Amino acid sequence: MKNAQIPVLGFVAASGTGKTTLLAELIPILKQNGLRIGLIKHSHHDFEIDQPGKDSYRLRKAGASPVMLVSRYRRAMITEFSPENEPRLDDQLKQFDQSELDLILVEGFKTEQFPKIELHRSSLEKPLLYPNDPDIIAIAADAELNTPDYLVQLELNRPQMIADFIRNHLMKSHD
Repeated sequence: MKNAQIPVLGFVAASGTGKTTLLAELIPILKQNGLRIGLIKHSHHDFEIDQPGKDSYRLRKAGASPVMLVSRYRRAMITEFSPENEPRLDDQLKQFDQSELDLILVEGFKTEQFPKIELHRSSLEKPLLYPNDPDIIAIAADAELNTPDYLVQLELNRPQMIADFIRNHLMKSHD
C-alpha cells in the first residue's frame, strides 16, 4: 500500500460473522489506549449518504462531483465513480486524511494485499480464508482451530485481547 502513511489493518470474514460488531467494540478500547483511529469500510451495495430532497442530493444529482457537505459537527465528501469500478484500497488511502491518525482499520477489501485479521464463527460453517491469503496475520475465532504456528489465534468474543494484539504486534512494529 504505497498510500498508507500509518499502519493499516483489515478485518475480513464471511458476511454475518460480526466484523462491524467487533469493530464497534474494538475502536473504543483502542481509543482508550490513546490511539487515534480511522476506518474505511468497503460496501458491496449502492448507498446514498445524502437524502432525496436535500440540497446536497439535488446538486449531486445535477452533476456535481465531488460534493462536500460540511457542518460544525462533521464533513462528508461524496464522489461519484465514473465509470463504475470496484474501488481499490490504495486509491481510497490516497484520499483519506491520515495526518492526525495512528491506525486505519479496514472492513472488507479481503482480496487486497495488506495485513488482516480473519474473523471466523464456526456455526456459519464457512471455509477459512487464511490458506489462500498470506496477508492474514491472525485469526479471531469463537472456537479453537487447528492452524499453523505462524498464525496467531485470538478469541473473537474478547475484543480486549484483539486490542492487545494490535498494540503489541502491529503498532510496536511501526514505532
